[in-house]
Amino acid sequence: MTLVIENSRTAIGIRGKDGVVFGVEKLITSKLYEKGDNKRILNIDRHIGAAVAGLNADARHLIDRARVEASSYRSSYGDAILLKHLTERVAGYVHAHALYSFVRPFGVSLIIGSIEKDGPQMYLVEPSGVSWGYHGSAIGKAKQNAKTEIEKLKMKDLTIKELVKEVAKIIYIVHDEVKDKSFELELSWVGADMGNRHELVPPEVYIEAEKYAKEALEESDDSDDEDL
Repeated sequence: MTLVIENSRTAIGIRGKDGVVFGVEKLITSKLYEKGDNKRILNIDRHIGAAVAGLNADARHLIDRARVEASSYRSSYGDAILLKHLTERVAGYVHAHALYSFVRPFGVSLIIGSIEKDGPQMYLVEPSGVSWGYHGSAIGKAKQNAKTEIEKLKMKDLTIKELVKEVAKIIYIVHDEVKDKSFELELSWVGADMGNRHELVPPEVYIEAEKYAKEALEESDDSDDEDL
């Protein structure tokens, strides 16, 4: 299952000083596909979003499970679930599927982020059921290159409006233009400025971020040509 995830398209999440930004590289393998289908950035609760890499069917199942956990907590306690508690419940469910022979492990990794009273939070859930808190994380085929780019950022000092441009840039940088020509960029954020809600970035912000990413990529290519 690890190979399935490592051959999946790249997804990243970065936690800034006022929110979390998700970015996903979604390949367009056919001109017949409808734009926006098979999303890999999904809502779990109003204040929680997730980016996934791996098998889409497994991802949808785990997201549905996470939604049930969030809804159950709200019904029982009358308040939104904390991301740490939700992550522990989902990770435990994933881990159980790695223990017994009558079920198979999930072929998906999840980056889950939210905004809470203590500020932005972000966790990565691996197929083994292990979960870690992160300021920046990447999953999928180009995760190592993406992590290298993320480490260059001063994440704690950046607002999500600044981070969304950097996330778009990283996705464009790690995209393999030789092997994979066409792709669709997905971007979302969750922060106080969004009313503590996880949502796709507005069209005007998306266009600006994509323009910034393309210009940065062109500058990088020009620099490489000069070095040669």
